[in-house]
Amino acid sequence: MATQRRSHNDRIAAGEEKEASFKAEAVLGEKSNIAPAVPAHIIYKLLGFTLAMIIIPISSYFLTLNSIFRGNSTFAGATAAIMANVVLVGYVIVAMKEDQSEALEAAAAKETKTESKKEL
Repeated sequence: MATQRRSHNDRIAAGEEKEASFKAEAVLGEKSNIAPAVPAHIIYKLLGFTLAMIIIPISSYFLTLNSIFRGNSTFAGATAAIMANVVLVGYVIVAMKEDQSEALEAAAAKETKTESKKEL
């Protein structure tokens, strides 16, 4: 089976077709969506939980190592692991609540649209 060879003119024509489609979109007056894919408050929340996932287990390890467990690193490590899981569960709970609130807002907006259409 032979490969298809394209001449220089064929490649230029393909490029002109793409350019024409881009110009057609620009002529229609459609503005491109430049909004970020993820809202800023979600990024800040993720950064906060990331810092908590780093700081809380490490600090709990060193705080409990000599003060509570008198040098027993096994128990201090277990405490750090438990604290990491607490942060993780906290993040999951916050994410689920946020997802539910977004779904409720979308349902309310959809209901408002259907009511306004019925009035017309």
